[in-house]
Formats: sequence, structure tokens, C-alpha cells
Amino acid sequence: MVPGDLQLCVAQALSEDIGSGDLSAAILPREARLAARILTREAGILCGQPYVSAVFRHLSADITIQWHVEEGAAIIPDQVICHLEGPAAPLLSGERTALNFLQLLSGTATQVRAHLDALQGTATKLLDTRKTLPGLRLAQKYAVRVAGGRNHRLGLFDGILIKENHIAACRGIAQALYHARQLAPALTRIEVEVENVRELEEALGGGADMILLDNFPVGALRDAVRKVNARIPLEASGNISLQNIREIAETGVDFLSVGSITRDVKSLDLSLRYVSPT
Repeated sequence: MVPGDLQLCVAQALSEDIGSGDLSAAILPREARLAARILTREAGILCGQPYVSAVFRHLSADITIQWHVEEGAAIIPDQVICHLEGPAAPLLSGERTALNFLQLLSGTATQVRAHLDALQGTATKLLDTRKTLPGLRLAQKYAVRVAGGRNHRLGLFDGILIKENHIAACRGIAQALYHARQLAPALTRIEVEVENVRELEEALGGGADMILLDNFPVGALRDAVRKVNARIPLEASGNISLQNIREIAETGVDFLSVGSITRDVKSLDLSLRYVSPT
């Protein structure tokens, strides 16, 4: 479940912050040790423990972390999330990088859980998109899974989604689907994005495995669900928010893809406080 690029991602983040060396931490006595705790100032969903652990493990094998909250659990203001203890210099050097990961991924997971709560009682599944922060795609998609959401394709390499510009360049949906089948005959899902009923019918006739209904009004979504009649999965996307997500889900679409859950993320307000020297 943990992203395969975790170590690389952490190493790059530490290099970005520490560079040739932490000049501030260099003033500390080598024998100095510190104890600290991370707490939250607001409610949310905790996510990012593997990243925090990797940050401090990268800097010192002598740093211990005791987590008091499970990954993916709800947290409340002023709750202590974990305790840390170890050499002062690497603790201070890794503090900001560790918090950056934990705050961002917890913010992502919190967004996802809010959207899932709005979908409670429906059969519709929540998907993420490729609208992620550069360099942090696998990390954010990990947070989506931790919160209970589902990943769409990871990138352009692991699935085919035929969109408007592909259709235009191939001169039609049928031709685009034909070329997709020729390119990847073993692929079990080729999806087509459509913008109106005519394109929906073309995608159905061309043998699409899944159809994305882009910016369809609610009434048109209901009509599309009736027309397809569960023959293939339907995904709705475009301008979906917490305010309208339930109404869209109640049309009967199988999936909703929401870019804002990874694109418009507000980091959770977390704080690391040093307790006392040990």
C-alpha cells in the first residue's frame, strides 16, 4: 500500500531543505538529545506516518517514534498524534520536512473523507484524478486510498482514457477506439470521455469499456444511466463539489472523479512541540 517512490520522495524533500548541511543544527552539542510530540490543532484524518518515519530514519537510526493514532483515523483538536525522541540535531533537521508530508497528506485524506461522507448511502464510488501536486502524485494517491477513496489510473502509462483532443486527432470516437484496441489488445478497460448524448451513443457503439460523462447536467446524467442500463460503468466528472456531489451520485452513476480532492488541498494544522531534553 505504501508508494514505491516513498524513499526517493523523502530523499528529494530532505535534499531540498537541508542541501549541503543544516547550519542551524550544526551549533548543537553532538550529545544533545530531545523529546517531542506532534499534535493537531484541528479535526481531520491522519495520513502520512510512513513518510514521517522515513524522514527521521533517513537522518538517524537513533530516533524513535511512538504513534498514538492509527493511519487513516479521525483526529480532534489538541490531540497528541505521536511522541519522538532522539539526537537533537537530526530531530531538528527533519522536523519541517516530516510535518510538510504529514500536513499535506492529512489534508488530502481529510478532503477525501468529507466527500465520502457526503456519498454515504449511495452506491457511487469516489475516484481521484491526475490533478496532483507535481512530484507528489503517488503520495497523494496513497492518501486517497487511506481515506477510503479509489485511485483512477496513476498516469498516462497504466490506462487509456480517450478524451476530446484524442477524438479530434483520430477523427472520431470509433477510430480512436479502434487504434486503442490495436495498441493495447490485452487492456481490460478503455474509457472514453463524452460531452453529449451523440458521443455517448458513439462510444457505446464503438465498444468502450467505460464512459466518462464530462460536465453533464444532472438530468442528462439520469438519462445516460437509463440509456446505458448498467451495460458498462459510467463515471461523472466536472465541477463536482461537496455541495452537489450527493445529487450527482443519486443519478445512479457508478463513479465520480473529483480533481479538487488532490488539487485544492488545505494542509491540516499540525504542530511539533519539544517537551524537554532527555
